[in-house]
Amino acid sequence: MRLLLVEDDEHVAAALVAVLGRHGFTPVRVRTGEEALAALRGGGFGVVLLDLGLPDVDGFEVCGRIRRLTSTPVIMVTARADVRSRIHGLNLGADDYVVKPYDTGELLARIHAVSRRTGGEEPTGPEDEAPEVLVVGPVVVELATRRVEVDGERVVLTRKEFDLLALLAQRPGVVFRREQIISDVWRTSWEGTGRTLEVHIASLRAKLRRPELVETVRGVGYRLALPGL
Repeated sequence: MRLLLVEDDEHVAAALVAVLGRHGFTPVRVRTGEEALAALRGGGFGVVLLDLGLPDVDGFEVCGRIRRLTSTPVIMVTARADVRSRIHGLNLGADDYVVKPYDTGELLARIHAVSRRTGGEEPTGPEDEAPEVLVVGPVVVELATRRVEVDGERVVLTRKEFDLLALLAQRPGVVFRREQIISDVWRTSWEGTGRTLEVHIASLRAKLRRPELVETVRGVGYRLALPGL
């Protein structure tokens, strides 16, 4: 997936371009708001990562102009951490808001999340087809048959427990936000559903008999642990 990175800081941009490239994205970096708008007029981008502190136009104004130009998902990536800025950015049409400094795993998870919600193209590796079997250390998840094994032994899960495990196993080591899990597994909004998620996580850990496999990332969400980490 081609991704537009709007960032004027050379060091930040260089590091982020390298990370995105390693995870299957094709990042195109621009330095100003006007350059971003010009690039988007050409189309072909799956997600926009938009810094707010741009040298020519304020990022909020750029977001508003992007939204009038295209429906391409926008993730604001900024050091402005106050709630008012978050609300303003989302009201302008941003799909997500990430505060610097951030965990790159979380940023990647948010990119995947907005791409799925909007039907955007996911990055692909050498093989375009999704695997039918997911293997993460001792865990084997067969998507077609909905069969799960841990250390070679069958584990029987409920429908939602399987969906939850399959979601985490698709990107082992990547943190999935609570809101994202609720949206993908329960097909509903986050509000009022947090306790349901916690109960299913606890049940899943117990049935896997390896509770350390499903890690809690405090204040963010959950991830399936990579072996050896």
